[in-house]
This record gives sequence, structure tokens and C-alpha cells, in this order.
Amino acid sequence: MSADHKSVGEMLAATVPMAGTLNLEFLETTAERAVVRLPDQPAYHNHVGGPHAGAMFTLAESASGAIVLAAFGDQLGRAVPLAVNAEIAYKKLAMGVVTATATLGRPVADVVAELDAGQRPEFPVRIDITREDGAVTGEMTVLWTLRPNDFGK
Repeated sequence: MSADHKSVGEMLAATVPMAGTLNLEFLETTAERAVVRLPDQPAYHNHVGGPHAGAMFTLAESASGAIVLAAFGDQLGRAVPLAVNAEIAYKKLAMGVVTATATLGRPVADVVAELDAGQRPEFPVRIDITREDGAVTGEMTVLWTLRPNDFGK
């Protein structure tokens, strides 16, 4: 884990305590991809012994937040990133350690250009949740926006 990965993870844990509560591990955080792992923790299991759906949702949403911070962290002085909508599909039984891999759905430059034009840009982040054997256990899409700090004035 590089200092950049750690700093994004630390920032998320400090500003979003739920991410810290689940002991999420931030493995990779770039503007192109974020990879976050949820350790196998009995306290967060469901009735069949795997990670609870709520823990998997938080894992995936945290991965989406990590890529948003990596891609748009330099815009935080003028805009606030906010999740607008999230949709998740649970595909297979998740057991043990699960990992969320997030990818940005629009080029960073296009989103920043809309912000520069005084708009409130929206952009999707797609997340795959996988088991250690590589099987995709869930898919999530989070629609984010960058709300300008002076929006609505």
C-alpha cells in the first residue's frame, strides 16, 4: 500500500466512520481504479456465514468513494462529491474475504469541464464485488455528482 492509497483510506475512514468500522483495506486508489477489501469478520456475517449484504454495500460504496476522491480530490475546494443513486445486485453467495473493484464511468476531464462551465456534473462508478476465487458475487453502480460549493446561490 502506497502513501496515496493509505491517505485516501484514512481520509474516508475519518470522514465516513462506517468505512473504518468495517476495517476496510484500501489496496489501490487511482483515478482509474480503486480496490478495497473487506476482511472475513464474524461480527459482520449474515445468516449463512458470509458477509452481510449491508457490509458488502458499504464495501462497494466505499470503493466508489475512493475512486471519486482519487479522481476529483483536487476539486474539493470548489465542489462536494455526493452519491446521488446506488443500485446493487447480489449475484452469487459471498463467503470469506470479498473485494470491491471500482471503475470510473466517465473521463475525469469531461466531468471537470462541466464543473468549469458552472454545471453540476454526474458520473457513474461501476463496482464488482468478488470472492477470493475470483467469482463475481455482486455488482453495483453508484451515480455521483460534484455539487459546486456555490450551487443554488
